[in-house]
Amino acid sequence: MIDPAPQSAPRSSRVTATALPSWTRSPGLIAGGVIAVAIAGAAVLLARIDLALLALPLIIAVTLSWERRPPQGQSATVTLALGESDGSEMDFTVRIDVPAGVEAIALRYSLLAYESREIVIAGPLAGDLSGRVPLLHSGPQELVRIEYRFLGPDAGVTSLPQEPLIAGRIIAPQRAAFGSLPVPRRLQGLTGSHESARAGDGGDFRDVHPFTAGDRLRRIDWKATARRGQNAADLYVRRTAALADATVLIVLDSRDDVGEQVAEWYRNAAAKKGISSLDVAREAASSIAAGYINAGDRVGFQDLSSRSRMIAHGGGRRHLWHLLRAIEITQPSAVAFRHQRPPIVPPGALVYLLSSLLDDQGVQLALRWRANGHRVIAVDVLPPARFARTTRYERAAHRVVMMERDDRIGLLRRRGIEFLRWSEDDTRLSREARLQLLSRPARAAAGWIGARG
Repeated sequence: MIDPAPQSAPRSSRVTATALPSWTRSPGLIAGGVIAVAIAGAAVLLARIDLALLALPLIIAVTLSWERRPPQGQSATVTLALGESDGSEMDFTVRIDVPAGVEAIALRYSLLAYESREIVIAGPLAGDLSGRVPLLHSGPQELVRIEYRFLGPDAGVTSLPQEPLIAGRIIAPQRAAFGSLPVPRRLQGLTGSHESARAGDGGDFRDVHPFTAGDRLRRIDWKATARRGQNAADLYVRRTAALADATVLIVLDSRDDVGEQVAEWYRNAAAKKGISSLDVAREAASSIAAGYINAGDRVGFQDLSSRSRMIAHGGGRRHLWHLLRAIEITQPSAVAFRHQRPPIVPPGALVYLLSSLLDDQGVQLALRWRANGHRVIAVDVLPPARFARTTRYERAAHRVVMMERDDRIGLLRRRGIEFLRWSEDDTRLSREARLQLLSRPARAAAGWIGARG
């Protein structure tokens, strides 16, 4: 509901429209004029004075209503502003500066691009109007839409409709922090926080090796030299593993955005579909990107449905801001991508594919990357299905879709692609446990992590 608001309501993200209302006769005034002309015409044709006297009041009323219309040239200003958010809801305020002579305002508003409601406000009461809109999803979205018309005295004249005012905002997804994250099978970087297979500085003990050119004197192990040396020239050094950074590519499939309510899959109404697959995908992508960047690794981002949302690999806080911004503005495109070649992946990179796996296109890309030697983790972002208000035909169709999806999952498992189920129903500790399993150095690329049953 929209209720009167105090003047001190917080405002931001203002959308303002200023226009000169153009007045037109209302349908009631036009109907009254048509009836008056018809009665007057009948009075002339039938030569009846009583009919003429009956039409006279209607003619006078129509004439006076048109003459009493608000004066032309007075501007009207309508401001729609979004206020503060508590995480679950956001305030919005509508301010209408009413021109002189306006008696009422017909206002139509809709929240989250869903059902619109109409109210009529008396002109003297039209100051600041406020309401609250729920924040159900992340990403770019239309929060409030306002349409209005001014009504003259006795609603005899109305203003022509103006362009609607639309207030939207990009809602940032939540992020979770994790202590351990998987790394590529082969680390290519020269510095970082992960132990690589090559010898170097910074890591744990690797082995004891004969002294060679380039070894530091302080690394000589005198006990091993005394034990293994055959002559005075034999020296042995303790070698450690070199530290390297990981290269990670986050690939997000944003073509569809299905919600947990199966009954809303074909309508896709934001207010009723519940948690959507893109909500889960944005949260997963943001958490993964922040985790690797904070660990000193290099992360890139690729949206399969938009070439403009592609960020090259990099590290640092500024690069993290660009990654999070690209993830926040991701929205469903409903455009099938046709890649002649898969997106380029740096050698030895770890690829995260975030997808609902409802078709074969993302699966084919994952298989290509795996065949090229990359470690691929498919992140399942499809929320758990809920069947409120579904028919038996919709439930049967859902079972067919899920069986096809299970076939794709089985194919990926056989090809050595790892899986991570990311669901809103899971706690942070359960996700942490799955990531720890994927982070084991000796773990082979197989198995369904977090499978249903």
